[in-house]
Amino acid sequence: MEERARSCLLRSKDTLEQDIKASYLMDHMVSDDILTNDEEARVLGKVCCGVQHQATALLEVLLRKDNRAYISFYNALVRESYGDLANLLHSDLPLLSPEGERNAGGFVEGGVPQRPVVFVSRPTLLNLVREKLYWLKNTPGWVTVFGMAGSGKSVMAAEAVRDHALIKECFPGGVHWLSVGQCERTDLLVRMQSLCFRLEQGQSSDASLRPPCSVEEAKERLRFLMHRRFPRSLLILDDVWDSFALRSFDIQCRVLLTTRNRSLADSVSGEKFEVPVESGLDEEKALEILALYVNGKPQKLPEEARSIVSECKGSPLVVSLIGALLREFPDRWSYYLRQLQKKQFKRIRKSSSYDYEALDQAMDASLQVLEPEHRDLYRDLSVMQKDIKVPAKVLSVLWGLELEEVEDILQEFVNKSLLFRDCNQRPYHYYLHDLQLDFLVEQNRDQIAELHKKMIRQYQQFYNERPPSSGDIDCLYWYRFLPYHMAKAGLSKELYSLMFSLDWVKEKAQIMGSAHLINDYVEYGEILDKEVRLQFQEFLSLNGHHLEQRPFPDIVQLALSQPVCSEVYRQALMQAQKRASRGQLCLDWVNKNNQDSLSRLVMHPHQGSVYYACFSKDGSKIASCGANKALRVFKTTSGEKLLELQAHDEDVLCCAFSPDDRYIATCSSDRKVKVSVSVSLPTLFEHEEQINHCQFTNTGRRVLLATCSNDKFTNTKNTMFGHMEPVNHCCFSPNDAYLATSSSDGTLKLFEVSSANEWKSIDVNSFFPESDDEIKAIVKCSTWSADGSRIICAARNAVFVSDFTSDMLLEMKTSRLSTVQYCHACPNSSLLAVALSHYTVELWNFETSKKKAECNGHLSWVHCVQFSPDGSLLLSSSSDQTIRLWETDRVHTSSAAALKRDSDVLFSHSDVTIVVRTGSAGAILFESEELPSRIRCTCISRNASFVALGTEDGTVQVLEVPSGKTSLKLTGHTRTVHHCQFTDDGETLITSSEDTTVRVWKWRTGECLVLEGHKEPVRKFHLLNNSSSSHLFSWSFDGTLKVWDLNRGHMLQDLECHKGAVLSCDVSSDGHLFATTSADRTAKVWSSASWENTFLLKGHKDCVRSCRFSWNNKRLATGDDNGEIRLWSMLDGALLKICSRDTKDSMDSFHGGWVTDLHFSPDNRELVSTGGYIKWWSVETGEALQTFYTMGANLKKIHVSPDFTTFVSVDGIGILYVLKKVEGGSL
Repeated sequence: MEERARSCLLRSKDTLEQDIKASYLMDHMVSDDILTNDEEARVLGKVCCGVQHQATALLEVLLRKDNRAYISFYNALVRESYGDLANLLHSDLPLLSPEGERNAGGFVEGGVPQRPVVFVSRPTLLNLVREKLYWLKNTPGWVTVFGMAGSGKSVMAAEAVRDHALIKECFPGGVHWLSVGQCERTDLLVRMQSLCFRLEQGQSSDASLRPPCSVEEAKERLRFLMHRRFPRSLLILDDVWDSFALRSFDIQCRVLLTTRNRSLADSVSGEKFEVPVESGLDEEKALEILALYVNGKPQKLPEEARSIVSECKGSPLVVSLIGALLREFPDRWSYYLRQLQKKQFKRIRKSSSYDYEALDQAMDASLQVLEPEHRDLYRDLSVMQKDIKVPAKVLSVLWGLELEEVEDILQEFVNKSLLFRDCNQRPYHYYLHDLQLDFLVEQNRDQIAELHKKMIRQYQQFYNERPPSSGDIDCLYWYRFLPYHMAKAGLSKELYSLMFSLDWVKEKAQIMGSAHLINDYVEYGEILDKEVRLQFQEFLSLNGHHLEQRPFPDIVQLALSQPVCSEVYRQALMQAQKRASRGQLCLDWVNKNNQDSLSRLVMHPHQGSVYYACFSKDGSKIASCGANKALRVFKTTSGEKLLELQAHDEDVLCCAFSPDDRYIATCSSDRKVKVSVSVSLPTLFEHEEQINHCQFTNTGRRVLLATCSNDKFTNTKNTMFGHMEPVNHCCFSPNDAYLATSSSDGTLKLFEVSSANEWKSIDVNSFFPESDDEIKAIVKCSTWSADGSRIICAARNAVFVSDFTSDMLLEMKTSRLSTVQYCHACPNSSLLAVALSHYTVELWNFETSKKKAECNGHLSWVHCVQFSPDGSLLLSSSSDQTIRLWETDRVHTSSAAALKRDSDVLFSHSDVTIVVRTGSAGAILFESEELPSRIRCTCISRNASFVALGTEDGTVQVLEVPSGKTSLKLTGHTRTVHHCQFTDDGETLITSSEDTTVRVWKWRTGECLVLEGHKEPVRKFHLLNNSSSSHLFSWSFDGTLKVWDLNRGHMLQDLECHKGAVLSCDVSSDGHLFATTSADRTAKVWSSASWENTFLLKGHKDCVRSCRFSWNNKRLATGDDNGEIRLWSMLDGALLKICSRDTKDSMDSFHGGWVTDLHFSPDNRELVSTGGYIKWWSVETGEALQTFYTMGANLKKIHVSPDFTTFVSVDGIGILYVLKKVEGGSL
């Protein structure tokens, strides 16, 4: 360790020993490979001496280590929020040695390319770049190195950071290089994922287990990594073309940027510095390069050398190309000069932005020295795409040559500067400079389609038996670009066959995710059949969140939930039937044709993220805007496009209708606000920075337009100042008296519209007491309650409700793994819609702070939500390029936290009779009249002649089937009826209630036997199916189970089973055993003969909510609130298997929520369970056989036919599922 660093540790030793908790810090240092497990154990062994002695022991270990230990210790202090202690060490952070850097996995020059073989110093330019970099020492900002293509920008950027004094003083956190290039959003995401992966190597983080799924998520991940793990580091973005790509890295860090567009940095915030790079070298430097290539001295070069430099105007790229040729043939000075002077090739105009005479001449001169067969192979590279690096294996397939031979040919191209090799990837990847590719495409324009056809034919020949797998080094290339080559080749049939194949969808989604597939369907939409394309798009859109899960879900099972008329369903059914013939399990949702999609309308308005969408004031139209720079207006009813305008030069971030719907305002990252009438968008005014949001007043009395931007103030008629950081959102109160503004400075401010004066400021950042003071809580947006009495704002993963007298009344926290992107209050109720980064929309009641429902379907970040003016509809817009329209009443049916679904099913031969309840009405081949109190439970008699309904007010009604006529109304319960059941003969009805009683009704006469004894609500009971006795088991939250004689109403047994609430009970088929489960995390098995506890089953980590005996009584299955299912032996009480996934799902559970019901198959080989979804398990192995994902979560129970082939359930948003096993051949 450097002496300076060691001295700093010794000086700070007393302070550190007093404050740090060594065990927390060592977790990070072990992950960094700084501490061994033995060293950690020795430090922790000092526990008997106290925490301070552990700290002393840790520091003694550190003092014996190198610079890496000091840096790891510093980073651990930052991560564990010891910011004040980290500041003590910051000024003496050591610079890693090159060897240490490589070992640490955080190489200071991370990804920085090596010097070219021939390198000539440009000291004036180099010193200018370093001078600008020194300005970033104490503050984030941007240094832009700009100039023409081939001018040496990248070489200068790389050379500038090879100054250890500069790195040590200004960027001790390291240097990280990323080649951006001219890329679409999906390509940018891949690059950002690669950078995240590189930064996370060697780090211990759950987030590193999965790559970011969107550019926005990657941006937030990079923000965290650069602020927390690599403070004071330098990010180098090489060859950036557009402002969108640059804004994706606007994360308040230090950036060195190379680009051809000098004004690119205007689109980002922060300090900015510029370094221009001359388009060509001066004669002295150019001659020096030529001399190095031919191993000579500049002054001894022939006269032709000066002429070559003059002809090519000193272009570094052209000089290098000619120099590489001269290395092979040093006597051809005159020949290559003549090539430049006399060969007049067609200039690249149509397909390229470059306009250099020397370049295309030098390119052709380079090709002339290749052997004819190699020249033909080089021509094949015309099918490559710009900025795409290709593994040699792909070119081996294209050329039909051995890999080693291909690598030798590619090496020759590299040596002649005709191709570039990325040495940072193994195996090496190769790419053309875009100038070279432009030249090739122009030269071979008439043959491009045939060249792409050659690519496809070679691929088909090579992979005729199986598609490429994830183990193949060229796998990613083919899955990403095979449709591109087919489209360019004009092979429409092959493209149809590929894109409309469920197998292709499965393989590509598993390797690359569903977003790439949707982009393909959008990109090649004009070629593909529209109806089938939309079917596949809809399938991916509705199931994209499932396809991101690991382990990867069964895509055939997901596709079986598609409409019967869908091509996706047809292919899935064929595959399922083949599987069934082999004994595999698939389920068909047979009643799905009766279900409308939860999202009433799905629109794909833009190729790119949809940042904002809003209803017109009359609710008849929807306007949307996004990354494609356009504004579109649709009909709310059908999605029919009414208007499309190319609105701005850059991303359109927001749009708004005026109170009379005559005008639409848009704002953009191009700093402009525009207002359209119908066909044009004149500029209204401009801000100095990106404009984030715009909104008109709500009433037409005085029409104002408010805008807010990154320049920290808000415009209406007047300018409102007060925020210290960018203003992200603004909205008028319902009566237009106040304007609320949300800012990155962590505050929400209220301004009086009439005076433009600040009226109130709420410090939202203070609502996060545990947060880092240096990183403010960004307030994303705000919304007003319908009556204007409350203001609601969103920051991080929380939503806060405030009024005019207090800063915070209520807090609503969403998933800790997500962030709130937007929120909007319903205009006529207390509902609040919240858009989240984990692809969902949640509905909350902001009066009670309770979540009411969840809307799934988006496959990327949801940027915006908005209720229609009458509150009946809700729209959401997302980075998945869609707008979804939801019916508020359908998604807002019940609390998402409570399980209130109830149903009863009667199986008879091939018929299934189902009774379910919806709201306050029941339905079973008929619809009952609406009852005055909400229905809470239902049951059907064995002969399907009667249905019983239990309600919240304690009444029970018996209805005739199918007339729906009320046969009898039974009163007696004083509180909610939770469960009801007919006896087998249908003459007796048993009910249990919140009033702690069980009632046995001779319902035809109204006679009632009251079973009293429980002290807490009786949620359920079990009726013994034994002809020799009429016993009933009831259990309650009071921890007891009671056994009753139904004939006399006597309590036969009163068992105190558990210390917590009894949540479920089951009786073995032979009646010898019964089991109870409890909130005390245990299950117990009891003897029916002795009423003694036979087995105590421990091991669950949460409430044990369900249990079921196997039909042979040899096993008991138990399920808990953690989503875990355990199988126990009833011979000795031993644990046999644990049925669970390897990792928890998005609901922080192994089963999407509580395990609420369990059933064994008659042969005792399979088990079905319900939770957040339905799963089937192998009893022998404990492994999952199949998963059926329901539209809503929180399934309460499942009804299973006697032959275990039909399954019926109702999910948490009221959708009925009748599932049947797919049989081999046909259903």
